[in-house]
Amino acid sequence: MAKQDRAIRTRQSILEAAAVVFDERGYDAATITEILARAEVTKGALYFHFASKEELALAVIDAQMSTVPDPSDLAGTCKMQQLVDMGMIFACRMVEDPLLRGSVRLTLEHGSSNLNRASPFNGWTEVHTRVLVEGKERGEVLPHVVPGDTAELIVGAYAGINTMSQAVTNRADLERRAIVLYEHLMPSVAVPSVLARLDMSPGRGPRALALAEAERTAGRAEDGQLIAAG
Repeated sequence: MAKQDRAIRTRQSILEAAAVVFDERGYDAATITEILARAEVTKGALYFHFASKEELALAVIDAQMSTVPDPSDLAGTCKMQQLVDMGMIFACRMVEDPLLRGSVRLTLEHGSSNLNRASPFNGWTEVHTRVLVEGKERGEVLPHVVPGDTAELIVGAYAGINTMSQAVTNRADLERRAIVLYEHLMPSVAVPSVLARLDMSPGRGPRALALAEAERTAGRAEDGQLIAAG
């Protein structure tokens, strides 16, 4: 078990180090030598987990979806608040999570054509579509809204403000840009009674993260009680 735990930690260290190098240098300019130095591991350790730089980069890209809580972790909010919270939490996490920043850099950059950069776009579109469908079933979404089309629009627009924020302010204003996006978008998506209750104010990302953590903690405590009772 200890050996397995050590292997998991080593893999995560390599992923995080690679993400930092990819974020700073981009995929084409990044080298395995730089990643090894940053991770402080041997070449053998790296290649035990990842067969190539491409495989490592794909793992960094695929890690993007795990950096933001699933909407189901925000059970105390309506579906349209969950929709907003995904973007607000993403903006918050971009400030503090190097793995997310590296993943986003690889996803959005125009470089080597060998990398399949579609998975985050497909993943985020699928999650947004699911939330919109559930919101429509609950009467939170305007009748004209087509969940799949709206999900693609949100994901594409967010990618655009992310790219612009990176170029203009090195991501310092991503939260503000996300707020502006949702302030303009949500009146065309949510019914007025739901729209009036949506929190799209500054600092919503950290507040939503705290809510998600509280939900997870409560869930773990409940699971522990069930195990003890059994």
